[in-house]
Amino acid sequence: MAEPGPSVPPGRILISEDELRARVAEIGAAIARDYAQENPVLVGVLKGALVFMADLVRATPIALTMDFIALSSYAGGTRPSGVVKLAADLSMPIEDRHVVIVEDIIDTGRTVSYLKRNLETRHPRSVRLCSLLDKIERREADVDIDYLGFTIPNLFVVGYGLDHAGLYRNLPYITALDTVPLP
Repeated sequence: MAEPGPSVPPGRILISEDELRARVAEIGAAIARDYAQENPVLVGVLKGALVFMADLVRATPIALTMDFIALSSYAGGTRPSGVVKLAADLSMPIEDRHVVIVEDIIDTGRTVSYLKRNLETRHPRSVRLCSLLDKIERREADVDIDYLGFTIPNLFVVGYGLDHAGLYRNLPYITALDTVPLP
């Protein structure tokens, strides 16, 4: 008997499973080229970047270290609250290490700007940013994305780690959740 698949939310698929797989492989190859002899620390931002991070590290054929950090800026809703909170910190020092922040989506840019400033105070060799998705038309803070998966329109998206109220993270693709109003 076949296992049931994840429930499918209303909306349309924006990025297919095959497109995600291909782009993650390209990003992994780029990171491997840039850090071939460096053993970078990939810092995944929980919870949304977990699925992307897992696939990305498998697609990056060099020595690397992983760690995670948890931030909060949504306060349970669909709009950023404007206040960024550090919910869980790194488990290791990053001093004199190359760091690649791995994010699921860049929206206003405030959260990742805060994170980058925070990590830079810890004296790493460098801090770069890798994001699966960029919603550039919502940008409020300057953000330089070094490794980018896809630019998307101003839609509320779920799947491949992104959620709505804790649901849909397990979808193998990115879909627009048409039932959620955007600010």
